[in-house]
Amino acid sequence: MMGLVRLALRRPYTSAIVAFIIMLGGAMSLTRMIVDIFPIIDIPVVLVAWNYGGLPAEEMERRVVLVAERSYTQNVDGIDKIESQSIAGTGIIKIYFQPGASIGGAMAQINAVNNQALRVMPPGMTPPALLPFNASSVGVMQMTTSSKTMSEQDIVDYTFNFIRLKLYTIPGIALSAPYGGKGRQIIVDLDPGRMAAKGVSPNDVVVALQTSNVIVPAGVARMGEREYSVAMNSSPAAVAQFANLPLVVRNGITVTLGDVAKVGDSFANQTNIVHVNGERATYVTILRHADSSTLAVVEATKAILPEIKAAAPDGLDMSLDFDQSVFVSSAIHNVVEEAIISSILVSLMILVFLGSWRNMVIVSASIPLSIFAGIAGLFAFGQSINLMTLGGLALAIGLLVDNATVTIENIHRNQSLGKSLTVAILDGCGEVVTPLTVATLAICIVFFPVFLLTGPARFLFIPLGLTVVLAMLASYVLTFTVVPTMTRMLLTEHNHATPNRFVAAFERGFTR
Repeated sequence: MMGLVRLALRRPYTSAIVAFIIMLGGAMSLTRMIVDIFPIIDIPVVLVAWNYGGLPAEEMERRVVLVAERSYTQNVDGIDKIESQSIAGTGIIKIYFQPGASIGGAMAQINAVNNQALRVMPPGMTPPALLPFNASSVGVMQMTTSSKTMSEQDIVDYTFNFIRLKLYTIPGIALSAPYGGKGRQIIVDLDPGRMAAKGVSPNDVVVALQTSNVIVPAGVARMGEREYSVAMNSSPAAVAQFANLPLVVRNGITVTLGDVAKVGDSFANQTNIVHVNGERATYVTILRHADSSTLAVVEATKAILPEIKAAAPDGLDMSLDFDQSVFVSSAIHNVVEEAIISSILVSLMILVFLGSWRNMVIVSASIPLSIFAGIAGLFAFGQSINLMTLGGLALAIGLLVDNATVTIENIHRNQSLGKSLTVAILDGCGEVVTPLTVATLAICIVFFPVFLLTGPARFLFIPLGLTVVLAMLASYVLTFTVVPTMTRMLLTEHNHATPNRFVAAFERGFTR
């Protein structure tokens, strides 16, 4: 470390440039880091959602969930535990993996196992939905859509097909399907009496709808110098045309869907209802990905909202009823405010005890430099700005000035012995390098057990310990580089200025 001191004294402008680079690097890192309440909790979990409408919960568990769980335990690597829940028509399986497992590789294995397990599941079973589950992917905002002139079907249709598509252009956003409203659905109401009279079974209706309501490409037709695409389109363009779909032929007469059923443009059975101020409405939960910033997602959503409103139909009202960024901003503001207050108090304490504003400036300069160095280190380690990292910085502020305070005071003592400024700096730093090294390492080693934590606590407390350690190491290095340089620049060769009345009175009282 004494080599760094001599280098800093020989090349003061190099030390100044290094300090400027630290400030610039910390500021740039600060603008690029994720901002949220808590650190990123990266627990590898995959959510598998099986759906089969109408299947009872017991059958869903026996025929679907248990079959899938057996297949996962035999063919998927790195599983820690499996949790499942079965309800009517739906089976939810949560697969927890060992720490460090690759979610992409796990999802590929699960997908292959699902395709294999479908062969022994109930006929007509469709592949499940696979979702990477992350504890950090939480709802940050809620958008509500309502109208006094539009029907519930139109509201939910526009929200699902237009508003969600526009919001998907925001980086780092994730959206759920709209809650509330009535999903549009073409309903075919079968008449059992007429079906019996025509000799038609429900299966005949299902087969006819599957085979007749299709669009089949039939190649191209060349006419002269032009080429036309040809499609066999039997998909009805209007709801009334469904009645003309042929079902079967009985006694040479074609039986159509309209002969045995009534087709209507209606909505699916409503399973959830949303009320806003006593009126029916829908809402969309806006989530963020684990690797995105809450503030960035919320600000981008608010910025695009006027554009969405301008393109919306007349009478459609949109509002943001929940905004988690308010809590994030408030929490960060409080921590930053406490950090600033503590920095001011530390500086005043140094001014009172050292009795020189020059010494106060030298010592206080190590606070922002160490903080920005710590922030740059957090960015390099992939951490975010959150309550834990900011709390670590606030905790470290009082510790950051210890090294610089001891060093500058010892330099002042050596100078008072009649030594020249340069000799006083070298002797002062040389006398404290060993105790400061031991003290810094002692503070850093206190946080070593934090790095041995496991589970969610690991993701919460490691950023705090890492912040303190990085800031303390930065303060230690700056004490033997920037502090000697600033001391050489700010202090005079004979720094024995008469203290002011307040400092003199304080020193007499403190001496007593």
